[in-house]
Amino acid sequence: MQRAAERLPDDVDALKKIIANHLQHIRLLEEQLRLERHRKFGTRSEKHPGQGELFNEAEEADAASPDSASPAATETLTYTRTKPRGRKPLPADLPRIRIEYDLDASEKLCACGCQLSLIGEERSEQLDIIPAKMRVLVHVRKKYACKGCEETVKTARRPRQPIPKSNASPGLLAHVAVAKYQDALPLHRQEKIFRRSGIELPRNTLAGWMLRCGELIQPLLNLLDDQIREGPLIQCDETPVQVLKEPAKATAAGKSYMWVRVGGLPDQKIVLYHYHASRSGEVASALLEGYRGYLQTDDYAGYHAVGNSAGISHLGCWAHARRKFMEAKKSAPAGKKATKADMALSYIGKLYAIERQAKGLEPQQRRRLRQSHSVPLLHELRSWLDKTLHKVLPKGALGKALGYLDRNWDKLTVYTEDGRLSIDNNSAENAIRP
Repeated sequence: MQRAAERLPDDVDALKKIIANHLQHIRLLEEQLRLERHRKFGTRSEKHPGQGELFNEAEEADAASPDSASPAATETLTYTRTKPRGRKPLPADLPRIRIEYDLDASEKLCACGCQLSLIGEERSEQLDIIPAKMRVLVHVRKKYACKGCEETVKTARRPRQPIPKSNASPGLLAHVAVAKYQDALPLHRQEKIFRRSGIELPRNTLAGWMLRCGELIQPLLNLLDDQIREGPLIQCDETPVQVLKEPAKATAAGKSYMWVRVGGLPDQKIVLYHYHASRSGEVASALLEGYRGYLQTDDYAGYHAVGNSAGISHLGCWAHARRKFMEAKKSAPAGKKATKADMALSYIGKLYAIERQAKGLEPQQRRRLRQSHSVPLLHELRSWLDKTLHKVLPKGALGKALGYLDRNWDKLTVYTEDGRLSIDNNSAENAIRP
């Protein structure tokens, strides 16, 4: 400690500079500590207080400082969320089995001696289920022979099966595939379920069937890949997955990736998944090769090359921008009522309120609404951003959020140009989250 003090300069200005640098470093460490504590002990929700009411507390607090501009008055957009009450009726297309309950003959006599008359009935419905039944399909192929020459023998043809020489019917293959990929029921659990019914289907057999089914549906995937490019917009995202004994990985703990594309025509939404051992931008370029239209992603650098290619307009994601400011808010000192992060969140909340009002509108109507309401709001946000960007620590959580917003501004505002576009990439995120 004494040696470190001896190395300090005697110049007062130099000492002040050293202290200022250390204070900035301490502020960053305190901010990171608060954010880490919130991640560990705080709520995981990204809801922002007042986001439904479009609160103005942050604007008022920010306007109180002399070096900040107050946002111009904007129209408040409100909406009412209706929540259905009571039990939902059972689907009308389900078969109904009528079970009648009647009085005994002795109970149909009144105390006065008269016979009771039927005046009506009370109904109530109860949902019932018949457990899945297993059966064995016995394929019998008739054989015919000529008794005259005793040389001709003919056997009836059997329809082509998905997996030749396998005892799995198309229905069984579909059942296993839906249970695994739609209902997240692993093959080893399905093996136990079959065993309860006395059927031995080892998981390696089930896995082999699924691999073969993947090959069988490849023509359908090719058609879907063609159709997803016919729409005006493709949304992309990727998430890490761990694959044991991955040939391209040095260890079993190495990360591989599942990619997703969401797009197609408005009335024919298509979701396509693609597995790859790498997160390289080459994978994104291959998945979008030949595509012309809008591409919406987060700010992952792997999408930059394809996003800048000819014929593609790259959109950003406001949900990601909002997430950055939520982290900045969580890392702010406790007890601080309104922060610059609140200011940004208030602006973003208003943009999403406009989107809620635009829900259900035709694309041209949605575009007009955005042009008249969202675009002026974006101009105000851009003006506030320019005044605020260089007044905060660039390495802090707020500085990173502001930098993300500034860096992606052009991509974040593209959605106002076309009513078919979305304000965020949540469709792709939601598709890949399960």
